[in-house]
Formats: sequence, structure tokens, C-alpha cells
Amino acid sequence: MSSNSFGRLFKITTFGESHGKAVGVVIDGCPAGLSLTHEEIDLELKKRSPGQSPFTSPRKEEDKVEILSGLFEGKTTGAPIALLIANKDVDTSKYEPIKDILRPGHANYTYLEKYGIFDYRGGGRSSARETAARVAAGAVAKKFLRHFDIDVLAYIKSIGPVTSSPIEFQSIEKNRNESFVFCPDKEASKQMETLLTNAKEDSFGGIVEFQTSSLPIGLGDPIYEKLEARLGFAMLSLPATKGFEIGNGFKAASMKGSEHNDAFEVNEGKIGLSSNQAGGTLGGITSGEPVIARVAFKPTSSIRIPQKSSTLDGKETIFELPAGSRHDPCVAIRGVFVVEAMAALVLADFLLSRRLDRL
Repeated sequence: MSSNSFGRLFKITTFGESHGKAVGVVIDGCPAGLSLTHEEIDLELKKRSPGQSPFTSPRKEEDKVEILSGLFEGKTTGAPIALLIANKDVDTSKYEPIKDILRPGHANYTYLEKYGIFDYRGGGRSSARETAARVAAGAVAKKFLRHFDIDVLAYIKSIGPVTSSPIEFQSIEKNRNESFVFCPDKEASKQMETLLTNAKEDSFGGIVEFQTSSLPIGLGDPIYEKLEARLGFAMLSLPATKGFEIGNGFKAASMKGSEHNDAFEVNEGKIGLSSNQAGGTLGGITSGEPVIARVAFKPTSSIRIPQKSSTLDGKETIFELPAGSRHDPCVAIRGVFVVEAMAALVLADFLLSRRLDRL
């Protein structure tokens, strides 16, 4: 399994399994001199961790980071930053009765076919537990971005049939943090909570949207390293993701050019855009407008409804979750802060590479 790293200059490598001793990440390429504390990373981890609301898994992970290297007297040294997060609320007993059954919607079938071995205890490396390491790395990336006055915020755009209305960037964080489902539209948030409360045995998919503050012009490289290409790569590497779009996305396919083109205008001697249909890029390079994009998450695969399946030795059976199993009714909810972290990592990487573009 060789695909555990992401990024070019601001690079991360994650490690660990769902029910192992710990998960963690090594960050390579973070510039020296950045002020950083473990409390800042812990705060981001707390946002992602389960048990924060009635609509996430009740698994209790305190998620306190241990900084093993790359920090001296409260500042980064330029050396690799190693972050470790212990797994404390580990209960493998719920997986013993189902270890020989293929779980519908899960990766044990493909992992077994590819590697010949699979850690059935929560999914091992394929578990969303791995994303805690990404959020820890994202906390460092976000601190780096703030040095350039860049912010990125993610939030729930929709769950099932309920979709939130657009909201001003300045209001997103406060409204989002007051919602159990991290939706900044208060009315839509209530409807989503009702939807999930009534779901009972089943689950729902959702869409996470993220926005940035205005970005410097010139982030992203033409052809294979366009900003949206790298963002799409980042988001679709997350567990349970099934789609990515930027700007108007798939809606653009039904629009006319006269509707979609962002017109140029001159304001106080500066060239700018009169709209942001494209979502913040032109030719894969940032235009100076905020980046706005969305990530689609499938419904949680673990549901309490019995499902047709097969044993590992090829016998048809019915799969049922063991009593006391702990799962999210909508994985997109905790995906909010993982999306935010991955967006920050992409932007940090491109900010570093921009230094190499021209004299």
C-alpha cells in the first residue's frame, strides 16, 4: 500500500488504523518560524471527533495530539512535523460476529481481493478514523494560510432532500458552529435535524460546501496541476465521497455562455470580475475571487436495515449490524472539517509553489 502521501511541497503522510494504537501524520515542507501549539491542533480535532452531537457516532475519542518533532520553543523549525493521536475508545468486540461477512458498501471485499488481508476491526486503514490525521495536518496548514490572511470554511450544504440557502462568508463560521449538523442556514439546519431524527434505521447522504476568503491571483498550474484538479483529487481521496464540483459545477452544463461567463470590470483602476460563476479560477489558476466548491458524500453504508450479502467463502447470507454498533446517520456531518482541512492543505501547497513561478 504505497498511496499514503499527499502534496508536493507542503506534503503529508498519514499512518495508523481505526482500532490500532494510534493514527498520525508526518508533515514535510512546512516553513520554519510558524508559531504553533498543540492546543490549536486539538481544537480542530475536537470539531471532527465523534460524540459531539446527536447526529454523529457515539464513539468517544478525546483526540489530543502529541507533537513528536519539528517544533522548538513554540515555532516550527522547518524539519518534518510528526503528530500522533492515540486511539482510546477502541471496542473490537462488535466486529467479531461479522468478521467473515462482506459488509455492504464497505471496502473489505476490494481490499481482500487486492491485498489478500483486511483488518475487519472497524475497517483498519479504510476507516474514516484516518481522517483525524488529515485534520491535524490541516490545522497546521490553516495556521500557515492565516499568515497570508487566507481563511477557508466548510459547512453542510445539504442532507438528503434538504438544501440550505446561500449565506455571506462573514456569517458562516458563527452560524455553522451553532448547528448540530454544521449548517449555517438556521431553518435548513432544523429541517435536517428532523430528517435525521426520523431516519432511525437508515442513513442519508449529504453535500459539504467550502468557501475561501479572496485568494491571491496565480495559485494553480496549467494542465495537470490546476487548482480545481488538485482540490478534486484531495476531496475524492476522502472516505465516502462520490463527487466534486467547483463554481456552478454540473449546473454549468445546462447554462449558456452569456449566463456563465464572468465579465471583467475596472474598479478604481483595478481589473476584477463582476461575478464568480466559475468558482474562483480561470484556466485552473485563481482569479482573485473566493474559491467555492462542493463535495458529495454517499449515505453511511452501516445501517440497521438487514441487507443481502455473502460470507467470505461465498455463501449467501443476510448482514445485520451487531447490537450496540456505533455509526453516523450522515457521514457528511463530520466530513465538514475534513473537507476544510484538505482544502487548506491544497492551498498551502500552492502558496509555497507560487514562489517558484516567476522572479
